[in-house]
Amino acid sequence: MKELFSEIRGAVVSTLVLALVCCGFYPLIVFGISQTLFHDKANGSLIVEKDGTVRGSKLLGQQFAGKKYFHTRPSAASNGYDAANSGGSNLGPTWQKLSDAIKERIEAYRKENGLKDTDAVPADAVTASGSGLDPHIRLRNAGLQTARVAKPANSAKTKCAC
Repeated sequence: MKELFSEIRGAVVSTLVLALVCCGFYPLIVFGISQTLFHDKANGSLIVEKDGTVRGSKLLGQQFAGKKYFHTRPSAASNGYDAANSGGSNLGPTWQKLSDAIKERIEAYRKENGLKDTDAVPADAVTASGSGLDPHIRLRNAGLQTARVAKPANSAKTKCAC
């Protein structure tokens, strides 16, 4: 009986020591190093204005719907590019809901960028990333949006203060 309690005590002490090291000391050390050496990246690569207002992150997309903006990838997050709802849609390639959503996005993309019904649409213009938050688009996608983005700037009659 004495040997049994000795074994149990050793197991409990080992568990507590490992829990303290793995769940306490190690995370604190990694946190300290990341805050010291990589402060900007460790805190989400935030975009901060001069007045201290946080405007977003360099790594997360934002919903830009106006004609004068390049449109990022669609978001799979339920509320736009809300990082709290990060994740893919979990819809497989055979799901009708995904197929319908992509068809709608293709039609909208062609319409807003003045493309013909037969013009190919880049995949990154109509499909979300795995996290649902990735804003990055490929060069071809940006090239197809260039005419739309440049149009409001050319049509606006502004005076140059050169």
